Amino acid sequence: MQGIHKAGYDVATPIQQAAIPAALRGRDIIGTAQTGTGKTAAFVLPILNKLLEGQRNTPRALIVTPTRELAEQIHDVIKTLSAGTRLKSATIYGGVGAAPQIQALRNGAEILVACPGRLLDLIAQGHAKMTNIEILVLDEADRMFDMGFLPDVRRIVKAVPEKRQTMMFSATFPPDVELLAQQALRQPQKIAMGIVKPAHTVAHALYPVPPHLKATLLIELLKHTDTNSVIVFTRTKHRAHRVAQQIKRAGFNATSLHGDRSQGQRQAAIKGFKSGHHDIMVATDIAARGLDIETVSHVINFDMPDTADAYIHRIGRTGRAQRTGDAFTLVTDDDKDMIRTLERIMGAPLERKTLEGFDYARPAPPRTDHGGRGRGAPRNDSRRPPKPAPTPKSFGKNRLAPRKK
Repeated sequence: MQGIHKAGYDVATPIQQAAIPAALRGRDIIGTAQTGTGKTAAFVLPILNKLLEGQRNTPRALIVTPTRELAEQIHDVIKTLSAGTRLKSATIYGGVGAAPQIQALRNGAEILVACPGRLLDLIAQGHAKMTNIEILVLDEADRMFDMGFLPDVRRIVKAVPEKRQTMMFSATFPPDVELLAQQALRQPQKIAMGIVKPAHTVAHALYPVPPHLKATLLIELLKHTDTNSVIVFTRTKHRAHRVAQQIKRAGFNATSLHGDRSQGQRQAAIKGFKSGHHDIMVATDIAARGLDIETVSHVINFDMPDTADAYIHRIGRTGRAQRTGDAFTLVTDDDKDMIRTLERIMGAPLERKTLEGFDYARPAPPRTDHGGRGRGAPRNDSRRPPKPAPTPKSFGKNRLAPRKK
């Protein structure tokens, strides 16, 4: 309760109201919940409550999660809510040196927040002892399935004691995740909080545009929209890097988050975005789940995601904690099927918008013969758009200066 008060929470969210009593009774749980509804605290608080009694200085709770960013975020929630308990937690993931993680295990961390690959390495090396694990949490199980982690997760399930409490959280349940749930959980209590629709606090708008004008329209939208912090989602790592560079050249303070960046660069990007040093973060779907940044006012899908579930999780980065937010999606003729799917889920047409004064008829630049694509052109866009000239518009605390002649 000290940690809850320190975090400033007064009222439990619906998923917390449903999950916490069952978890305190020791029940296995399968939970689905809309993103941004307080799911992390729904399993962290029962873990902390149980670990206050019993032995110390040995791993007793294991939380398995798909990405480093989500592991760090869960770790931060644990640190906040465990204030005054002297319980210790540690993160375990690849992409960084193992020595500090091994030292944290030697120092007696009771809660481990881990990504599958590095955890299995440390188990095999004898550094991570699973013999006293009492609670196992599998978070974002469908995302782990998408990333190919399910075989590793099954090995982790076999490595922990059979007599344990298990909680699984997943937005969707494809057949392999259903099978994992049957194998890993005993008579689970199912708690569903309506994952099928995007958060009602988000307003949606589609911006139809020819593929070669996507980047130009994106920059004009940023110039003409009153925003706070913006996450721009792209389909590929290459495009995330390229779009971030184009936004920077237009005068905005932007960073990027994708799999080609080192762990240090990724952490610096998230820290800079959270602190407001960067107004815009261009990201692949690695950032679509778990990132909890309450000040995000806009999510812009530079590329339409491949699934409705991915769309819901992307736009769930805004409109969090009862705040309102906006989701813009740049769409081309290739996106018609996904638009119809989203409209069926939401039960209403999505608003189509155009930006006043924007030249949608601008022709594509001439192709050059480099294997059928312009040199450096992205695979999934038609061609590289022309570099837009900055104009003296304001964006948050930044001002764009006119280009010197």
